[in-house]
Amino acid sequence: MSSAPHPDPAAARMRTRHGYLLGLLGVVIFAMTLPMTRLAVGDAAAPQLPPAFVTAGRAAVAGLLSLLYLAAVRAPRPGRALWPALAVSALGTVVGFPLGIALALREVQAMHAAVVTGVLPLATALLAAWVWRQRPSAAFWACAVAGCALVLGFAAWKGGGHLVAADGWLLLAVLSAATGYVAGARAAAVMPAQQVICWVLVGSLPFTLPAAAWAWPEAPARAAAWGGFAYTAVFSMWLGFFAWYRGLHLGGVVRVSQVQLLQPFLALLFAVPLLGERLDAVTLLFSLAVVGVVLLGRRLPVRATLSSPR
Repeated sequence: MSSAPHPDPAAARMRTRHGYLLGLLGVVIFAMTLPMTRLAVGDAAAPQLPPAFVTAGRAAVAGLLSLLYLAAVRAPRPGRALWPALAVSALGTVVGFPLGIALALREVQAMHAAVVTGVLPLATALLAAWVWRQRPSAAFWACAVAGCALVLGFAAWKGGGHLVAADGWLLLAVLSAATGYVAGARAAAVMPAQQVICWVLVGSLPFTLPAAAWAWPEAPARAAAWGGFAYTAVFSMWLGFFAWYRGLHLGGVVRVSQVQLLQPFLALLFAVPLLGERLDAVTLLFSLAVVGVVLLGRRLPVRATLSSPR
């Protein structure tokens, strides 16, 4: 009687490493989403593109690009069993997250949004562990909580010790993104990652195209606002997910999601040249501390159970 082959440890390490690298690439792309969205919508004193248009329009543009891509590679239609996961991913990443941050960024700066949304990695890890019935070690959770505490501590320091009303939209964006990421990663386990986000966007076109037309801006906007919108459509809503979903699949959602702890600090760095916001020494210290937590957390065990995902 033959036994099942044992996985090659070297191959498993290489797979995890590739997952982290792809996840990091996705995080770098996503980190520019907040400052670019801020450019697109403007602020309360000088509003630019309507948040509803930015939300629907960027998904519509990315959906049309996805349609061309799927036709070029002759991608097969997803099986009916995958559509629930694709639908949940669409609700989280196409609607909930973009709308939440667009509404919030009319009221708060990109730096404020960056630190509040820093809880996204922990939210994604918690949801993924529940869906996949995984059992991260206590030390892993300690690292995740420590990273989250660092981010929240930084947010409290920046916000004078309290949250503002727009933080509700930001927290809704976090919950939406975590749900969408986990659903998209489930779909990426059985089909190419780049096709997951493409089918999500194409399936959303019957809703996003009419919504974008309905919310089309009545007042003219600056060229910088349209540039920010273009970035969110092509990179934040489309190409970034090619790397992100593939990274989550290769390295594991619970593990690779923790790389996103770096995202708020990368967003702060990008906000300096794009929005003219000032980067101070305390921000750099918090950034270095979070990097250390992520590097430690990636070395800690995450055990899988024999149960199937919920």
